[in-house]
Amino acid sequence: MVVAGVLSPSTSTVEFDLSVVQKMRQSGPRYKSYPTTDRFTDAFDYRDYLQAVASMRTHGTKKPLSIYVHIPFCDMVCDYCDWNKVVGKKVDKAATYLSYLKREIAMQGQLFVGMNTVEQLHFGGGTPTYISDAQMDDLMTHLRRWFRFSSDEIGEYSIEINPLTTSADRVHSLRRQGFNRISFGIQNLDEEVHKAPNHIQPTAQVFSILGAARDAGFRSISVDLMYGFPLQTIETISRTLAATIDAKPDRIAIYNYTHSPHLFKPHCKMTGDALPNTETKLDLLALCIRTLTEAGYTYIGMNHFAKPDDDLAIAQQQGRLHRNFQGYSIHADSDMVSCGVSAISAVGMTYSQNVKTLEAYYDRIDKNELPIARGIKLSMDDVLRRRIIQMLMCNFELSISSIESAYPIVFADYFCAELKILHELEQDGLLSVDDGWLSVSGKGRFVIRNICMIFDHYLDAFDKQQGFSKTHLM
Repeated sequence: MVVAGVLSPSTSTVEFDLSVVQKMRQSGPRYKSYPTTDRFTDAFDYRDYLQAVASMRTHGTKKPLSIYVHIPFCDMVCDYCDWNKVVGKKVDKAATYLSYLKREIAMQGQLFVGMNTVEQLHFGGGTPTYISDAQMDDLMTHLRRWFRFSSDEIGEYSIEINPLTTSADRVHSLRRQGFNRISFGIQNLDEEVHKAPNHIQPTAQVFSILGAARDAGFRSISVDLMYGFPLQTIETISRTLAATIDAKPDRIAIYNYTHSPHLFKPHCKMTGDALPNTETKLDLLALCIRTLTEAGYTYIGMNHFAKPDDDLAIAQQQGRLHRNFQGYSIHADSDMVSCGVSAISAVGMTYSQNVKTLEAYYDRIDKNELPIARGIKLSMDDVLRRRIIQMLMCNFELSISSIESAYPIVFADYFCAELKILHELEQDGLLSVDDGWLSVSGKGRFVIRNICMIFDHYLDAFDKQQGFSKTHLM
């Protein structure tokens, strides 16, 4: 089965070739970072982070910042979810958390004085709108006290919301508070399929809130969908896709539901018998790709689609698309400062992750320490390979001469072993390699993670890795 669709950058037509996807089936990283988070160690602590920031200051770094704020609270359990969250309606818990979050923001703000211009902000969770409108006002005021935000025209300021627990008035308030991009976690719109993951989303209510976001003047509206739920079929997902396309969101992300009851207790509520098998999931994925590309959406990469005039599609066409822990971004040259439990920062030549529990988070901040639990310092080889993986994940092509200009290597010598594997994939029509370029073909794009794994120094490119998602299911 081959599903064709329109691509945005220079290479030809995207092809979802089932035989290729099945051949390349394995587990692998999503490469929101390189090295990946499984390589972080607890030998890295807040002192290493302070050293990284001091080094940036010494070298006169003036790159803009990206800020991520994690709000871990949710009103209810959605049984499909595998994110770090705290479920319940105790308002005092959120108030306590926000008081500590503001203290962490102040610590970070003090570190970045003089190099604190923000061009990207993202609120994730959990459900960020779990906190009240007044609490959000206070938090945004606090952020602006410690960081300088670029204008609304330049900055990308986004927030994730649950349309079931967010009113139209709240959406307008979020726009007034400075957010200009909004993401809706819809997942599915079919009534029967709703029941298994405990995630009821009445279509009329969902799109009423989406319409409010459009009326409020949000620059970009994103929708998250999911395939692989129990009872999901070609017919049910077709109805969800049709309703979503009719609503005309600017971006659509399609995620694979991974059933992991051994890791996430709520998954146990969904019976394995009703889950679609791998072949059915591939059919569902192929339908999503064909339907969205035929509707005029550009395939950005991995599980993301965007209208051709959206900033993501334009950035990809211009070769300046970036990928980080929040997915694809138009701000490539930014250090990421992340606040809240489990949040991951990328500052200088380091990655770091905060502690994962509220208790540990509060304890670290009470000690006047940044709540960093683990991380990694990047070597020059890490930075080189990160650059290559970024270019392939975002643009599906790599200028070999640009790598040789930026790093003191001869590409053919440094990556001699990798090139042997790449030439094998070239025989399968997944990519082409010449003296100047490495270019991924239309059908190679759906196994881009496999191609990037070849450059991953930390793992054998074709070893099955525990803890990673399946590369063939986006």
